[in-house]
Amino acid sequence: MRFPARRELLIALGFGAAAAVLAACGGKAGDGAESGLKRVEATKTLRIGLEGTYPPFNFQDKDGQLAGFEVDFAKALAAQMGVKAEFHPSPFAGLLGALESRRIDVVINQITITPERAAKYDFSRPYTISGIQIIVRKGQTGIAAPADLAGKKVGVGLGTNYETWLRKNAPTAVVRTYDDDPTKYQDLKAGRIDAVLNDRLVAADFVKTTPDFVASGPPFASQGMGVAMLRDPAMKVTIDQAIEALRANGQLAAISIKWFGQDVTK
Repeated sequence: MRFPARRELLIALGFGAAAAVLAACGGKAGDGAESGLKRVEATKTLRIGLEGTYPPFNFQDKDGQLAGFEVDFAKALAAQMGVKAEFHPSPFAGLLGALESRRIDVVINQITITPERAAKYDFSRPYTISGIQIIVRKGQTGIAAPADLAGKKVGVGLGTNYETWLRKNAPTAVVRTYDDDPTKYQDLKAGRIDAVLNDRLVAADFVKTTPDFVASGPPFASQGMGVAMLRDPAMKVTIDQAIEALRANGQLAAISIKWFGQDVTK
């Protein structure tokens, strides 16, 4: 897909509507609000932030290469936009900071679209729909629902939606935050924490290959994940159009089925 020129974008949105969007975002034609898309257009490169340690979404394979659902999705998205995907791995807690400092153009790392985040960043339309899953040690009982987390030591990724949900909905839980997934599971196995909260899709893949742990109870708190970016109406329109093209031509579903055996994108 070719990038829409600024003039074409304004015509497509309607000059009045586009102006309103720009004003709402604190931008105007010609200022920093459009610099993100302009940079991508000029360099033909989309700089993508992700953890690289979050299977099956993004991780290093046996050859040390980035792989996973979001890696394939990001490459397809960039190709649909007519540019190259350039990956910038970082701990989750630093991804949005890298976005704000413009070291990357977007974050594609199962970023849950929440009202708090949407008040600060632009998000694409959701490209996966998931929920929160409790993970415990195999044989452990008594923690299978959100109410069971009260008073328990629960591991979550630092700065994630799971941390936010836990602090808000289980205020008596003892929150333990982590910069990566492996460390929290080491602590769970050793009994230093009682449970971990993670994405239901991550959990389903994880417990298949890790016999020490099980997914406990049904997932809850349905959530949509989108491509996060700075306030940039032109970039958002372009990325949304590329995602919808991938959905329409079947590539998005095919990538999902490759990694999950089902379409988790809707």
